[in-house]
Amino acid sequence: MKSFRKELLFNIPTRRAFINITPQVAECLHESGIREGLALINAMHITASVFINDDESGLHHDYEVWLEKLAPHEPVSQYQHNGYEDNGDAHLKRQIMGREVVVAVTDGKLDFGPWEQIFYGEFDGGRKKRVLVKIIGE
Repeated sequence: MKSFRKELLFNIPTRRAFINITPQVAECLHESGIREGLALINAMHITASVFINDDESGLHHDYEVWLEKLAPHEPVSQYQHNGYEDNGDAHLKRQIMGREVVVAVTDGKLDFGPWEQIFYGEFDGGRKKRVLVKIIGE
């Protein structure tokens, strides 16, 4: 069995964003040479997320509105976590959206259902962040 590891780097200038990282993950799969196996993609920061869904701007807007209702950024004083930071909401948003995804690799391709794409969710941008891509298989 082969193993491949690569970190994708992000520095999103806005506080929040959803970035389609499917092309970068597909490139990692190509680099790995693995034809059958599993790909794990996970955010390596506690205020960021990786998830699978549709690449549709209306849905991304709906996520933004929904997440802000569930865990509003302001007032930052509502979060005990916010001693010297202002990102208590980002930790909660990450918990809701998830840390990682696992995608089957079949015949050298990411084995998705209809419309599925992989996204990086940023909830506390403005600094460097990493996403781990780990692919195992043959």
